[in-house]
Amino acid sequence: MRSRFAARRKSSLLLKIIRFVWQAGSGLVLLLLFGFGYRQVEGLWRSPQAVLVLGGATEREQFAAEFAKQHPELPVWVSSGSNPEYAEWLFNESGIAPDRIHLDYQAVDTVTNFTSLADYFKTRDIRSVYLITSDYHMRRAQVIGEIVLGSRGIDFQAVSVPSGKSPEPLNKVVRDAARSVLWVMTGETGSQLSRRHRQ
Repeated sequence: MRSRFAARRKSSLLLKIIRFVWQAGSGLVLLLLFGFGYRQVEGLWRSPQAVLVLGGATEREQFAAEFAKQHPELPVWVSSGSNPEYAEWLFNESGIAPDRIHLDYQAVDTVTNFTSLADYFKTRDIRSVYLITSDYHMRRAQVIGEIVLGSRGIDFQAVSVPSGKSPEPLNKVVRDAARSVLWVMTGETGSQLSRRHRQ
């Protein structure tokens, strides 16, 4: 009888703990979602002052050239895209003035696409950008952008380039989120570790 009563008490206590953790966890998740949602909504009120194109596929630059025609007042930064001769030719063929195009080749991967330009944008008071990359790459780019650009008070509006490919695996998102946090805390991106991991 006593053991049955003790088992009921333990079960009741366990249920209370599970409920508490669930409610606390749900509250934390809601708080994080609210914070993320608030930043996204806040970013919508702020007009982008530049276009940031992540290199890695020539389709992104082709898309960006068309996008730049629709936004003639905005400068365009291409981070580690195709070779300069092709990029300059492409934007010139699209009628985009050379002084609007900034080709930057510092980045070696997606995290450094952001870290190599975040402080540059901040010093020029660029507080909002259009972010252009392939649709399959966008989830990872948005997470990195939220951490890296967000740490510098820069918002972005995502513009996806259709590719027909499946989204990247979550492990890449998690890995690069961790590297982005490392950069915010230390100024290091762990890019050497990332390259070693890919080999």
